Amino acid sequence: MRVVLQRVSSASVTVDDQELGAIGQGYMLLVAIQDADTEAELDYLVRKITGLRVFEDEAGKMNLSIQDVGGSILSISQFTLYADTRRGNRPSFTDAGAPAYAEKMYDQFNTKLAATGLTVATGEFGADMKVSLVNDGPVTIIFDTDNK
Repeated sequence: MRVVLQRVSSASVTVDDQELGAIGQGYMLLVAIQDADTEAELDYLVRKITGLRVFEDEAGKMNLSIQDVGGSILSISQFTLYADTRRGNRPSFTDAGAPAYAEKMYDQFNTKLAATGLTVATGEFGADMKVSLVNDGPVTIIFDTDNK
């Protein structure tokens, strides 16, 4: 799995001019699944993301987690994180998971995040989404379970 996490002060997603999800302070996640990913990868990333301390404490140090600050998550499916650009100018996406499997895993990932008590908003899997965000910091962290 690959997840690009951005700390945001707000984020939203629309499909066909209808807002499907919006959050205030928290994380906007771009999430990509491979066919080899299992529940172990889901659990690992949920633990890492919910425990990540990138919000500032009273001393201005990044020392607080999303749960410490009462933040929310906007989770967006993003198969293009597995783009292979080594040859030519048109990326290959053969490393991305099959849509049916990826959607199932993406839904489980969001369910597991929500089970921690966080509010989790999502887009629509496979849809042409428009995502808006105000990146806070900016703080951007990349997780890849192949490198854990």
